Amino acid sequence: MTGAASVELVGVGKRYGPVWALRGVSLRVEPGEFFTLLGPSGCGKTTALRLVAGFLDPDEGEIRIGDAAVKGVPPWRRDLGLVFQNYALWPHLSVFDHVAFGLRERRVPRGERLARVREALRLVTLEGYEDRRPSQLSGGQQQRVALARTLVLRPRALLLDEPLSNLDATLRAQMRVELRRLHRELGITTVFVTHDQAEAMALSTRVAVFDRGAVIQVGTPAEVYRRPRTRFVAEFLGAANLLSGRIESGRVNVGGGLSLAAADLGSRDSAPVSCVVRPEAIRRVADDAAVPNRLGATVVSAVYLGGRHECELLLEAGLSVRAELAAHGGAEAPKAGDRLTVAVAPEDVILLLE
Repeated sequence: MTGAASVELVGVGKRYGPVWALRGVSLRVEPGEFFTLLGPSGCGKTTALRLVAGFLDPDEGEIRIGDAAVKGVPPWRRDLGLVFQNYALWPHLSVFDHVAFGLRERRVPRGERLARVREALRLVTLEGYEDRRPSQLSGGQQQRVALARTLVLRPRALLLDEPLSNLDATLRAQMRVELRRLHRELGITTVFVTHDQAEAMALSTRVAVFDRGAVIQVGTPAEVYRRPRTRFVAEFLGAANLLSGRIESGRVNVGGGLSLAAADLGSRDSAPVSCVVRPEAIRRVADDAAVPNRLGATVVSAVYLGGRHECELLLEAGLSVRAELAAHGGAEAPKAGDRLTVAVAPEDVILLLE
C-alpha cells in the first residue's frame, strides 16, 4: 500500500535566537525501519521531526528524503504522513469523510477513492465505523482514524509525534500492538517520537537517544539498554544501579571491599570506571552457590509485583542496590530484615564507555 523511503539528517542544527535546540545531529533511517527518537521533554526530538516534516527550516546541515535533499520543499510536497498528539479530527465529519478528505483534495476518482478508504479502514480495523463521528469513538479509535487518514495517501514515510501520549495505559498497550502489526504489514519507513522508554523498546528497529539537542547513542533497543554509553542513557532507559570504582587486577573495585568480575574489561587496569547493574540482573542464589559475583545482602524493603519482588538491598559491602527478584511458586517471599545471597553474572556488569 505504501512506499518506503530513507530519511537522513546530516549535521543538522536548529537555533532559536542564541539557543541551539538541536545541533550536529546526523542520523539515517533506512527504508522500512521503525526508528524512534527518544528522550526527555525539551531534548530536541520533536524539533528534529518537524525539520524532517518541513514545518521548520534547519539553520545548518541538510535533510534528505529518499536520498534527495529537501531544502525549500514545502511540507505538502514531501510526501510524508504525519500523526501528532492532537489527532485534529473535525467533529462534524464521519470516519469515512475524514479518511477520504486528502484523496478528494487530490481529485482521486471516486471509485479508486472508495477502494482506498476501505483498505485504509481495514488496515486499522475500523471496518463498519464509516458513519460514526469522532464523539462516538474511543481515544484509540480516534487515533486509528488519524492513522488511516494518513496511510490512505500512501506516503513514502510516516512521522509519529507522541501519538500514544493522550491514551490511558491500557489503550497505549493495545495501540503498541496495532502499530507493530501495521508496520509489519506495510513495511513503511516510520520515524516515531516519544519520551516513553517502554514504547521505544517495544516498537523500534533502532532507537536514537537525545539529550540537550544532541544524539547521545543510536542502536537497537537491546544495544542501548544492555550497553549504554553514558550514565544518562543508562538511567533514562530504565532502572539502573550506578556504581563508580576502579579496574584493579581484572575486576571492578567499587569500594567497601567489593569487587566484581565483568565480561568486557579489555586490557584496562588501574583506571576509574562507572558501571551499571540492572535490577533484574540481580538474582537470588543458594548461600553456598559456586557462582561469580556472589554477594551477601539484607532486605531493606520488598514489594510484591506479581511475577517479581521489587527490593531494596543493603549489600555487606555497605552499598544499597535495587533488585527485581523472581517470585517463584513456593519460594518464601523476601521481607524487610531477611538476609539472603544474590549474584550478578559478569556479563551483566555493564561498563560505561563515557
